[in-house]
Order: sequence, then C-alpha cells, then structure tokens
Amino acid sequence: MKSATRFLLVAAGLNVALFLNAQAAAAQQSLPPLSSERIAEIVKSPDRTAADRTNDARRKPEQMLGFIGIRPGIVAVDLSAGGGYTTELLARTIGPAGKVYGQSRPRDPSRAPSPPVTPEGNSSPATTASAAPAGAPRPSAVALAERESSLRSNGVQAAPIVALSRPFEDPIPSELADGVDLVTLMFNYHDLGHLGVDRAAMNKAVFGALKSGGSYIIADHSGRPGTGISESGTLHRVEEAFLRQEVEAAGFKLIDEGSFLRNPNDPRDKNTPDPLQPKDEFVLKFVKP
Repeated sequence: MKSATRFLLVAAGLNVALFLNAQAAAAQQSLPPLSSERIAEIVKSPDRTAADRTNDARRKPEQMLGFIGIRPGIVAVDLSAGGGYTTELLARTIGPAGKVYGQSRPRDPSRAPSPPVTPEGNSSPATTASAAPAGAPRPSAVALAERESSLRSNGVQAAPIVALSRPFEDPIPSELADGVDLVTLMFNYHDLGHLGVDRAAMNKAVFGALKSGGSYIIADHSGRPGTGISESGTLHRVEEAFLRQEVEAAGFKLIDEGSFLRNPNDPRDKNTPDPLQPKDEFVLKFVKP
C-alpha cells in the first residue's frame, strides 16, 4: 500500500512539474519581441567594448536583432561563435531568464589541416580591419568566458553564456533536442566549405534541436549565381540560392529576408569589393515548421 501511495505521489508530482514547465514555456512564447527602442538601449550600453562598437558599423546590430525578433527568456545557440560578438548581444537581449550557448569546433590534432585560404577582406569601407594578434588565435571558449565574466562584474542583466566545444556536424547537445528557440550562424556558413564540414548533417542537427516554430538565422557574404560554395576560401562568399537549397533540404522553411546589409552595386567578384564599398550580404530567417 505504501509503495502504491508513493508511486501515485511521484506520478502526481511529475504531472504537476510537466504542467508548470508547459505553462512557463507557453508564457515565454507569448512574450512580444523586444522593441526597437529597447534594442537601441542595449546596443548603446556603455559597458560594451570599443571593439564591439567598431564592429557595429558594419554589422548593424539594431537592425539584425530587430530582424531576428528576439523575445526575453528564450534559449539560443550561436554557431561558430568565435570571439562572441553576436553571442554577447544575444545574451544581453534575451536577459537572465534565458540561456545562450556559443558553439565552436574543437581543435583536433589528428584532423588533417585545412588547405590554406585567403584572409577575409574588409566588408565595409567605413571600418578598418584590425591587425591579427600575434601567435595562435584565442580559443572561442576563452573569449566567451571573458565576456560572461565581464557581464557579471558589470551587473548586466544578461542570459548566462555557455561555451560549447563541439563539431559542426553535431553542434548542439542531445539534451537540448526540441528545446532551442533560436540558432544563429553569422557570416561563417561559407567557411564550412573550405573546412570540409558535412553541412547536411549540421543543418539536420540544428533542425532537431529547435522547437517547432524555432528560428534559424543565417547571414553571409553573397556570391555570384552558379558559384555555390566554391569561393569560400578565396572570396569568402557563398551563393544565396545554394545556401537556401541546402538549409531547406533539412526541412526548414524560409519565412523572411533582411535587406539591411544588401549592396546591389557590389560586383561580388572579389574578396574586398573594388572599387571599395560594402560587401553585398544577405540575412535569411528560416523556421522549423
């Protein structure tokens, strides 16, 4: 009798927990996206670094965050997080009720080295490309940890940033399956070409991690029709239609396109446009049905 009673109590407790979790998820989903005014306040936060502010000139974060349609409290994954520019902006806009993961590919000494590539050119004449630091680049996990520490020490009400060191083909832990609201991949899809990444596997993994209705945002430097991803290591560009086809093959639906980084005058035939001008860049919003 006692065992049966204990079982019923445990079952009732689980049902209550599931109900509360469902209620919390529904409440979070019902929150409206951040207003343009609130986004502008966040971007202008005085504790943001000078390097990030310089990067704002070409990345247009207010327009990007508005296009994404970020809601407070969501779970987001920033693929190929690098130094964490986008990761931190997501953390600031999502707020302490959510969580942000920044993924980077782990270094594998047994992996054959990637073929040498042309350094990426300057995509905006309004900014000057910073000199590369001496020695090996700083690991992404270290950069993200420093950003997380800075946010906490400055008292910023931001989502916690968690570094993920995982291959692109399996970028998101299985425990997050169907639990992610947003995945971003900013200006690095083209790199997956010369890095030899199985992009079909990656896009399938992203699809599996996202909730139904979750968004997959990809921005990149536009390539010419017919070039596919063949110029990833030279011009650092990818053909938009080619990318769209690959992502939709995983089950995604394209629902919106951002025009705020487009430049129809870019011939798209050089790494740094000649004459000097902003690169033509596309921003696509895919959704998991």
